[in-house]
Amino acid sequence: MSRIGFRILPAPPRLAPALVAAFRGLASSNVADAMGRFNFMDPGIQPRTGLPVTGLAVTVSARPGDNLMVHKALQLAEPGDVIVVSTNGNTTSAVFGELMCRSAVATGIAGLIVDGAIRDADGMTALGFPAYSRTLCPGGCDKDGPGEINVPISCGNAVVHAGDIVVADGDGVAVVPRAEAAEVLELVRALVKKEEERVAEIQAGTIFKADIDQTLRKKGVIE
Repeated sequence: MSRIGFRILPAPPRLAPALVAAFRGLASSNVADAMGRFNFMDPGIQPRTGLPVTGLAVTVSARPGDNLMVHKALQLAEPGDVIVVSTNGNTTSAVFGELMCRSAVATGIAGLIVDGAIRDADGMTALGFPAYSRTLCPGGCDKDGPGEINVPISCGNAVVHAGDIVVADGDGVAVVPRAEAAEVLELVRALVKKEEERVAEIQAGTIFKADIDQTLRKKGVIE
């Protein structure tokens, strides 16, 4: 029987694959801007293998110094999912390394994001596995628990729920709440269109935007 602190919750209904796929290739910065500059992880969460990843989150809350539930999440995740882990403040006990990475690759898991430590970054890079973490550290973990899967967590000071869409690249990690995913996608597309129009203006010779000086005039900085 499960209990608070030591449980595995059922995953929510999966978003349509086409909706998730539409976020692939989008910049995390554009996704964050489309959400009012919210729902992104802090810059301490760094790419460790230089690879982007987009997918549905499988969340793990791990006891500091333990990765039992990370192992279980690898078994439960579906191909294309992203394991997102809170170590609840631990940064010296790596919860994921090359051996676990090989299991993840074998089952089609898309990537990993850890608010804490991982290790064997070179091995994961060689395997072509997208991995993000707060630290790298050679120290290992216990496998005793407790821990929880598919519960809301804080990762990089962003709230992540199971089934949210994670968009990660060289700039960082944005988290799209599953209930707002379709709306956010339309907002991102509109933002990208505006940026493309601005690039065309610059190429045509309008290098600086007039609204900058308009704002400064309103504030009395320039005439």
